[in-house]
Amino acid sequence: MTATSDAPNETDSGSLWSGRYRATTIGMTMLVTIAAFEHLGVSTAMPSLVADLDGAALYSWPFTAFLAASVMATVLAGRLSDRVGPVPALLAGPGMFLAGLVIAGAAQEMGALLAGRVLQGMGLGTQTVGIYVLVAAVYPHRRRAAAFGLLAAAWVVPSLVGPTAAGLITQHVGWRWVFLGIAPFAVLGVVLLLPAIRTLPKTTDEAAPARRGVVPAAVATAAGLSALTWAVQHGVWWLGLAGLLALVPGLRRLLPKGTFTGRPGLPATVLARGLLAGAFFGVEAYVPLTLTAVHGFSPALAGIPLTVGACGWAAASHWQGRHPDIPRPRLIRLGLTTLGVALAGTALIGPDWGLAWLILPFWLLAGASMGLAYPSISVLSLDQAPARERGFVSSALQVSDMTTAATTVGLGGVMLATLASTEDPTAAVVALNLLLAGLALLGAIVVRPAPAGS
Repeated sequence: MTATSDAPNETDSGSLWSGRYRATTIGMTMLVTIAAFEHLGVSTAMPSLVADLDGAALYSWPFTAFLAASVMATVLAGRLSDRVGPVPALLAGPGMFLAGLVIAGAAQEMGALLAGRVLQGMGLGTQTVGIYVLVAAVYPHRRRAAAFGLLAAAWVVPSLVGPTAAGLITQHVGWRWVFLGIAPFAVLGVVLLLPAIRTLPKTTDEAAPARRGVVPAAVATAAGLSALTWAVQHGVWWLGLAGLLALVPGLRRLLPKGTFTGRPGLPATVLARGLLAGAFFGVEAYVPLTLTAVHGFSPALAGIPLTVGACGWAAASHWQGRHPDIPRPRLIRLGLTTLGVALAGTALIGPDWGLAWLILPFWLLAGASMGLAYPSISVLSLDQAPARERGFVSSALQVSDMTTAATTVGLGGVMLATLASTEDPTAAVVALNLLLAGLALLGAIVVRPAPAGS
């Protein structure tokens, strides 16, 4: 597939913060940052929230509804962006996210909260696709690695302070302000993007190829992922099986043909995104449990490795953005390889005889691996996609990411229930860490993304 590069002034060497790009850079970074704050903070606020709204029986539904809505909106926004350009997604996405914040913050019962969470999920999925297409349309090719690195780094500050800030807000002001407090920043982010939005074409130069069955596939994928998540949380095996039966055919429609077999080029690049996210987040979900249950760490200490990993992710993202001439496939394979090594190392933490402090260097390496490969996958995939299919490719990356991560986290839950327990998780987490380390290493061997322009 031939790479495209239609961004203006491909030879422009100005930074992301130079005059012509500054407002766009600040605007999209702000939108991603506030979405990250909300995404991470709501978990901290949820116990107080459900107690206040008498919704303990529906504790997991705000998360499930958000995830399902994100998948649906990601797919539909991708299709819309290919048909009429990214402008509607860049306006509607933050608008829905803002409406969801207000509705959730003002909710008096769980039904209203769930409605707000659905709107937040739809808004986040829509704006993410719009921002991906915006990066390809606005920034010169040599700046795209830095742009995607910046978007990845935009999650770091929320990772460091988001849960703690949400806890303090919930305790001293009230959980509603976890939602309402960031609403003004959503408005400001859109205002900063308006100059760039005005310069974008209202339609793409070429008609998007017809893709039949996209809407039913999006519904099936969202329903399947929701069913699978619920089944894992509640131990309902038949519902999990039904979710898988809906999920697989839906994904075949929503991902590039050949993704499941790792066909070189764009399909392999999308597969790499799923393998990377699935391996990393599948292990990360159980790191705090391992440290608290096996080694007696306090919850605060158990969260330190995640902070270290986030710092490694940000540092590596920044580094790869400053070296746009390194071939992206090389960085993707390097990231998968080093991630496999890091995850295999975390298996040494699982037994009670393991050295708990080793989690710090291993998780720093895991975060750095993500920082190298994650933005590189975004750059390479958009390079390989024709302009008329950038929306589809952007949505495929998000769908691959979300579904694989949800599946591996769910697999960890199944292994925990069948092989071990939350009080003694060693057998499950050691097996899971080694399995997902193997998945990452297999990806480094099998996934061979064709270089842009080939």
